[in-house]
Amino acid sequence: MQALIDRIRNEGQYLGGGILKVDSFLNHQLDPDLTLAMGEAFKQRFTAMGVHGVTKIVTAEVSGIAPAFAVGLTCQVPITYARKKRPITMPDGYFEAEAPSHTKGGVTRLLISPEFLSPKDRVLLIDDFLATGKTLEALVRIIQQSGADLLGIGCVIEKSFEGGRARLEPLGIPIVSLAIIESMDRETITVTSTDP
Repeated sequence: MQALIDRIRNEGQYLGGGILKVDSFLNHQLDPDLTLAMGEAFKQRFTAMGVHGVTKIVTAEVSGIAPAFAVGLTCQVPITYARKKRPITMPDGYFEAEAPSHTKGGVTRLLISPEFLSPKDRVLLIDDFLATGKTLEALVRIIQQSGADLLGIGCVIEKSFEGGRARLEPLGIPIVSLAIIESMDRETITVTSTDP
């Protein structure tokens, strides 16, 4: 994913407080070609790690939807995203967990309808960032509530210094990041590739 590394180096902006702005290609505006390439990279890496039989991609709205869609497209499976507010169309018995929001502050509720996640599902969890791992941990709790089988976790960008990987490793499943931020300040973003 050299194209992703280059975009982070050239367009990423460190805003302080551990926040990396990549709005020009991931969190506000999307580059369709790059996004689809991410989906293919995730599929190749999970396949190489022995992950197979995926039936569903799970993510959180909003910023996880684009990379999750790309993975769903390459794997030819549906994408279910956790809602942050319960719509009137969501039935009772929904799955729910809370996670602190690093970029918005406060706590975010995540909800998934039982119509779209069940014990029959074999899930890949895909998101934009792996930082503290708390949002992904909340999504893991939702998947566990549903009885679905979690096969792996994939993130576009990992901030290795925030400890999220260590938080998730006890799950004993593959964790794939397409780019890893080793450090960042106002002058430099040190990013490494995870290409095999």
